[in-house]
Amino acid sequence: MEPLIKIENLSKYFRISKHEILKAVEDITFDIYEGETVGLVGESGCGKSTAGRCIVKLYEPTKGKILYDGKDIFSAKSTKDKMEYCKNTQMIFQNPYSSLNPRMTVKDIVGEGIKLHENIGEKELDERIEELLRSVGLNRDHMSRFSHEFSGGQRQRIGIARALSVAPKFIVCDEPISALDVSIQAQVLNMLKRLQKERGLTYLFIAHDLSVVKYISDKVIVMYLGMIMEESSAEELYCNPLHPYTKALLSAIPEADPRIAKNKERIKLKGEIPSPINPKNCCRFVERCNYTKPICFESIPVLKSQSGHKVACHLY
Repeated sequence: MEPLIKIENLSKYFRISKHEILKAVEDITFDIYEGETVGLVGESGCGKSTAGRCIVKLYEPTKGKILYDGKDIFSAKSTKDKMEYCKNTQMIFQNPYSSLNPRMTVKDIVGEGIKLHENIGEKELDERIEELLRSVGLNRDHMSRFSHEFSGGQRQRIGIARALSVAPKFIVCDEPISALDVSIQAQVLNMLKRLQKERGLTYLFIAHDLSVVKYISDKVIVMYLGMIMEESSAEELYCNPLHPYTKALLSAIPEADPRIAKNKERIKLKGEIPSPINPKNCCRFVERCNYTKPICFESIPVLKSQSGHKVACHLY
């Protein structure tokens, strides 16, 4: 089976000054198959959101390809092909307080994409918006309200309804629950899983919370400083992590049982995260790793298959 989304050697750089280049994403490659959820995890600033924004064409990559159904999305010339891709790929943004236009009603926010892609009457538009709002736990009465009249959880539901409005096949979920109360997070996660099952959606789920990623993802990709460190099925990654960085991340997951937490070994990383501006031509994790070898300072490790994983580490 061919992947729905294929990322090939994707890089995204931002020029800071004449001699400084911020390498937000560098040479990442992975596949996303139809109907699956791929979790993308890592520390703040590792390039997760930048990669997601490149996929939905909010950013244009510096290098590399993004293929959708086998077609390079950035080589498309016709307006029809570009519009079709924009319709099939949507994004749920991290901050529900800044991602909704405060001057637009809920009806305008959710209906904007529908009116752009379809020639539809007002009555049918209202029915479609009402159905979308009901699917995310809101109702018809909310259509005439503005975003500032809602709580954070309700705003994120509006953002999800907006993403679903054009019947996409693929959605980038950019930390969709990180700005919400813990009590609301589980509701939104379960809703996303239900919608995926009902509508046959494919997700790229970007998050910091590794326990959340384990719950929702089929496959997990671990990024550090713009590069992929490890890739594996969710079950295999959590049971048998290989990369030292992955092991450190998993050791930081809070444990609810105090007896287990007391005996749990926490891997503490040394040093600070290096700057992504003009990085050295060596392993990105070398300054914080507890297992460094001379070769780690000399070259960038290649992502290769190892025991059912893909791992970029000179130890393997």
